[in-house]
Order: sequence, then C-alpha cells, then structure tokens
Amino acid sequence: MESPLLLCCSDMGAINTDKLLCGGPSSSLVAMMLLCIFIIVFGVSFGIRRLYVMTLLWIFELCAKDTHLVDKASRNAGIIAQKSSFRQLRASAGSPEFKMTDVLSFCCRGMESIVDDDVTKRFSAQELDTWNLLTRSSYNFHNISMRLIILWGAGIFIRYGVLLPLRLTLAVTGINLLFLFTTMMACLPNRELRVYLTEKVHGICYHICARSITAIVTYHNRENKAKGGGICVANHTTPIDVIILANDGCYSLVGQLHGGLMGMIQKAMVRSSPHIWFDRAQMKDRHLVAKRLGEHVADKTKQPILIFPEGTCINNTSVMMFKKGSFEMGCTIYPVAIKYDPRFGDAFWNSSKFGLVSYLLRMMSSWAIVCSVWYLPPMNRQEEEDAVQFASRVKAAIAAQGGLVDLIWDGGLKRTKVKETFREEQQKLYSKVLAGEPE
Repeated sequence: MESPLLLCCSDMGAINTDKLLCGGPSSSLVAMMLLCIFIIVFGVSFGIRRLYVMTLLWIFELCAKDTHLVDKASRNAGIIAQKSSFRQLRASAGSPEFKMTDVLSFCCRGMESIVDDDVTKRFSAQELDTWNLLTRSSYNFHNISMRLIILWGAGIFIRYGVLLPLRLTLAVTGINLLFLFTTMMACLPNRELRVYLTEKVHGICYHICARSITAIVTYHNRENKAKGGGICVANHTTPIDVIILANDGCYSLVGQLHGGLMGMIQKAMVRSSPHIWFDRAQMKDRHLVAKRLGEHVADKTKQPILIFPEGTCINNTSVMMFKKGSFEMGCTIYPVAIKYDPRFGDAFWNSSKFGLVSYLLRMMSSWAIVCSVWYLPPMNRQEEEDAVQFASRVKAAIAAQGGLVDLIWDGGLKRTKVKETFREEQQKLYSKVLAGEPE
C-alpha cells in the first residue's frame, strides 16, 4: 500500500516515485540528524544514554567473570623494593664514612625508579581492573572466553558501524557551526548583543560536540560555579575537559597556541570571545598573558577564566604541580575536580604519541565518555601564603575531592629532562648522611 505522501507527489507530477524511493535512505539519515541536533540544542533527554551505560556496566560484569587480570605486581616482585631513605641504606654500615658499596645503593634506587616511576607512568593509559571489550585495552588480560569474543565482535560492529559515523557527523556539524557562528558574531557592532549571542552559540556547539563523544557528565555542587572576575582551575586529562565544563557554563580560555585542527578552532573561538592564547616558548608572551589576565579578572562583567595550571594532560590518576601564574592575580579561585570513568573509554590524551585528530577518533570509537565534575567552594589566598603555597593548597583540595594522587612533580617532565636542582637535592641528602646530620 502506497503512502499518502507518495500518492500526493505522483498526482502533482513533482517527484518521480522511483527517485524518491532511491533517495529515501539518505533523506531519512538527514532527517534523523536534524532531529538529533534539534534534541541536543533544546537539551531534551529521553534517558537513552543512561540506559546505554547501565547495559554496558552489565556487560562489563560478564567480562570480570570471564577474564583474568595479569598481576603485574607479582611479575615485578623481587625487582621493585620499597624505596628506602639514604640513612636506611647505610644503617648497617657502622660509620658515616663513604664506602664503595654506596654505589650499589644508588644503582638499586635508580633501577627501582626506572621500573616503577611515579612520574612517567602518569603519562600512559590508566590500567583497568576488568576488560571493557576495547582491543587497545586487552593487553593486561588473558583466558578470554568465547562468549567475550562474540561480544567483542558485536561491539566492533556497533562502535565502528553505527556509533562512529553518527558521532563523526555530529562532530563535523558542531565544528562547522562554531566556525560559521563565531564569524557572524564577530561582525555584530553591539557588544552586549554579541556577548549574549556568543554564549548561546558556544553552548549549542559544545552540546553538539559533547554528544559526538557520547559524554555523560554528572555535575556536583553547582552553587560553587565560577563567577565573573574569578578564575576557574581544574585538573587536566584531555582537551575534552573544555567541552565537559563549557556544557555547564561559558568561560574565557587561557592556553597554549596549537597548530592544525586545534589551532583553527582556537582562531575561530577568539573571533567572538576574549580568549587568551600564547606560545609557552616565548617569554614575552608570558608577560603579555599576565597583563591580560589581570585586566580580565578586574572586569566583573566578563566571563570567568578557565585555566588548567598543570600545563599538560595527566592520565586521570593524579594531579601534578600547578603553575603559580594564575594564583598571583589576587582574585578568587574556583577549583574544579574532574574524574573520568576509565571503564567506558580512556580520556587521557598522550599528545606525544597521538595527534588531535587520531585522538578524537579513538574517543569516538570508544563506548562513551563518562565523568563526574565537582565544583569546590571558592578559595582565596591567605595573608601568610605565597603563590606557590596557594597553588599547592588548591591542588590538594582538587586531588582529595576527585580521588586523585597529589604529586609534587612538574608535568613538564613529560617532555623535558629533570632539572639540575633536583639532582643537587639528592646530593645534599647524601652529604648530610656522611656528615651525620638528620635528613
């Protein structure tokens, strides 16, 4: 039985029925995409994503029963010893004088650090307790059953055959709309209207991009969200952090200037909003950034600034040293803790291994990006604190709330060698042992 639409079109002679039938699938796809974008723009939720996550959790429970985790700690037993102080290494020496056997102690400590390095392992994928049916996360598991192999094959079809094309379409749509709308907003002469429309446009584009990675975010304590004239600081795992936070409010961003796709997006964003991009290698840029930051926070009508003080991405297990620059402004700091659930996908961006496009494809071919965001109470610098102490206090609060390890190391060690001052510090500790002084 022919549909009324086809009969109507046939009687009018406007459309050939065969052509309409041939163009049906593509028309249906376009209609579905427009419907998806409409739902995203107006924030409508039918609970499908939550049901999807609950189904995945049920499947992961099956994985826990059918796989066995390779115990890496037992394989390294006898190699990694508990790190000892210099004084404990010399406890049986009987005298504080230098002995040739001290060289072996230093070699032992060096080998311990190579095998189990607190810094280097923060720049690799977070280890999982159970297999999440992603090929790239299967290396720590063995004795995988036939049932899981079938589920893994079905998962490949769903992720690459169904979800990836849809997510790619949404991502391309969101980025193109960002380019288009920011260009249009930059042409508006009225500042108030431009600011109002820019917030709406950015919100729509961020919502679309968040759906392109199936981001499911739980926000806690929204009453502590950053306000105008303040600086929002958060731990940094991925460039997606910006999308996660901007879905719940607009920010002006401060960050490293990139090339490629990231650079194009940065240039588009700065056309309509007062974002601050800089080249970390240029000293003059640092002074300019400090000046612009001061001017921005002095204006309470402007959007709050979002900064990731670590300066690099860490693998969702810890928080590393915060750079002190944003804590010298004398304004209110609004800390935010972000914690991703690694069972659904590894959100960490290893920029030394993957480019932005390949990284985004990995995210879009994961099951989902599930995370929690905690807005912590605003914090101000105390009278007796310097900027470094204030930064450490904020970092400790973020680590405690997010269940992350609080580390003193600089995230810059991801790309640079250890500073000479750290080596000198170890030499001083050893000299105190030889002198019989307390460490």
